[in-house]
Amino acid sequence: MKTWNQHVVKQENKTLVLNTIKQLSPISRAEIANLTGLNKGTVSSLVSELLEEKLIYESGPGQSSGGRRPVMLLFNQVAGFSIGIDLGVNYLLGIVTDLQGNILHEKTISYKDLTYEKIMTHLYDIIDQLIALTPKSPYGIVGIGVGVPGTVSKAGKVLLAPNLKWRNIDLKSVLQDKYNVPIIIENEANAGAYGEKLFGAGKEAKNLVYVSVGIGIGVGLILNNQLYRGNNGFSGELGHMTIDIAGEKCRCGNKGCWELYASEQALLKKANDAGLSSTGDDVTLDYLLKLATSGETIAIQQFEHIGENLAVGINNIINIFNPQQIIIGNRMASAKRWLTNPLEKRMQARTLWFQQRDLEINFSELSTHSAALGVTAFVAENFFNSDLQKFSQAL
Repeated sequence: MKTWNQHVVKQENKTLVLNTIKQLSPISRAEIANLTGLNKGTVSSLVSELLEEKLIYESGPGQSSGGRRPVMLLFNQVAGFSIGIDLGVNYLLGIVTDLQGNILHEKTISYKDLTYEKIMTHLYDIIDQLIALTPKSPYGIVGIGVGVPGTVSKAGKVLLAPNLKWRNIDLKSVLQDKYNVPIIIENEANAGAYGEKLFGAGKEAKNLVYVSVGIGIGVGLILNNQLYRGNNGFSGELGHMTIDIAGEKCRCGNKGCWELYASEQALLKKANDAGLSSTGDDVTLDYLLKLATSGETIAIQQFEHIGENLAVGINNIINIFNPQQIIIGNRMASAKRWLTNPLEKRMQARTLWFQQRDLEINFSELSTHSAALGVTAFVAENFFNSDLQKFSQAL
């Protein structure tokens, strides 16, 4: 038992030393000992292991405070790479990042109304292309993460993704069998919230709500600096809260869901009804953005209407969670210019005055990359927390 406890303590200390180097490099061994409270011998021994594992490297001497100048340690962010996929209803976005979340390559594809099999063909194609583009490194691809617009179980099964018409798809097993690397499947709004917290507009907020507005609407919650997943991992399905009890039928089976009035699908439906297609084809978000940019009044009105309807659901969210920050992301964030005014006007008119204090409403800083970056962060953390020992033993 004592040996096992010693092993656990050593692993925790090693993680502490690595995280200190990740966050503060370049840094000396002596500075690590001061900051962590570990003795110099322990730090020296753990640093030697991390150097051997190629997770850190030494650079030239740093500044001296008297005496010999210390050798500085740096995190080797290119020791391995993560692949992150945002699997949308009408697009796929794939990225490769280093272990600090810097994007090296990306691939994207748009589509419409594809079957599960056809989407999977595109998914394999994008993953294969990204693998081929990834530089050689000590650990290679440390995992693949996929953000999915639906309810995902803790075991990585997509229980229900109504806008994709997916039910009980064991995506984790399918990808694990094909690629033989660790796979993480996560709800895309949860991934987006995490991406914004680590890399985007949410860095300063302890309590933030990320509203992913694509074909549907998903919500990711960071409460007290932690991603909130709920009892079984199914929290955040707020796109399916009822805002009109006599409303239209949603693909989820409910009636009057928020996403029927404030999402990309709602925008496109109203734009088609308003006759905004010049060719007879269904309009697209990109086409509407071009029209609005050129000053087309009817197109601008469609976006403003979505802004008002977004405010209805966001107001409910504020009353439930009292967050510091709301971040609106995914594809609809590109319409910020026309959504902001109607959204803010309606919020000021409807939100309880005491809820408006210390509340920020922002649009994503990461554009459409929030979810893809979030899943690559989950992959990197999984590598450091659970797979590192296996990897290093195999080297």
